[in-house]
Amino acid sequence: MTTAFISHEDCGLHNMGPEHPESPIRLIAIRKVLEKTGLIQELEQLQSVHILPEQIQLAHAELHQKRLEMKLPDSGVIYTDEDTALCPDSLHAASLAAGSAVMAVNRVLAGKANNAFCAVRPPGHHAEHNLPMGFCFYNNVAIAAMHALQQPGIERVAICDFDVHHGNGTVDIFKDRPEVLVCSSFQHPYYPERYSEILRDNIINCPMDAHSGSQVFRTLVESRWLPALQQHKPDMILVSAGFDAHHEDPMADIKLDEEDYAWVTRLLCDTARTYSNGRIVSVLEGGYNPISLAFSVQAHLEVLAGY
Repeated sequence: MTTAFISHEDCGLHNMGPEHPESPIRLIAIRKVLEKTGLIQELEQLQSVHILPEQIQLAHAELHQKRLEMKLPDSGVIYTDEDTALCPDSLHAASLAAGSAVMAVNRVLAGKANNAFCAVRPPGHHAEHNLPMGFCFYNNVAIAAMHALQQPGIERVAICDFDVHHGNGTVDIFKDRPEVLVCSSFQHPYYPERYSEILRDNIINCPMDAHSGSQVFRTLVESRWLPALQQHKPDMILVSAGFDAHHEDPMADIKLDEEDYAWVTRLLCDTARTYSNGRIVSVLEGGYNPISLAFSVQAHLEVLAGY
């Protein structure tokens, strides 16, 4: 089994300031742990490529990228909302992040990798059709899903999001696209408080109370995600892999650990083998304690790589 690991050092150029939790340190920590454990040597390491403007428009409004480019500063940072800032290199990094997700889809569909993980930033799942927010500029997974649907033999896809924050952007983009199933577990009530109450057959929202732990998470996945995936029978599964529901993460209050991430990855791999020819593309979202993030990614990748 081949797992592609797609990343780029320029994703670290996006910097919203020394106190911001969505920090370049996140990717540095992931690589250090993977190198220390030796797992990185077992993966197919690939450099990210840039997204094309027409690919951004698969998931976003035509002027979305132009508006961001107009706000891009020559120096310092400019905030697009109270949480999200642009520095001079932010859109360069965001282009590589989104391009990585499309590259991963192409790699897997071409049979060059069984599955893929994109260690990239900025994250994407809060970016709505016409709105950057929540540290996100381009919705990496949504763009990848739309790109996948353009490929021969891909008629249905599923996006599974276990980030501690609700993937409002992904829901916004696909709420009226029944060929895309969106399953999302998240702390509630909590940021971003958008689209968490929406009712659509293809949107499986699974809110969790603060201080919920493994049992609540696993029960929701087994009772809500799994039947929906079995009914949808996706040709490809994409994962918004946020690791900020970890009990050591400072951003929220869900009490998961590395074994929970390994468990949900195994479930998704089993589902992909049944319906999707094993095809999974996973893209990093949240995770703001660098140590717990890195070890959670290690657990996720061990399952993807067949260990």
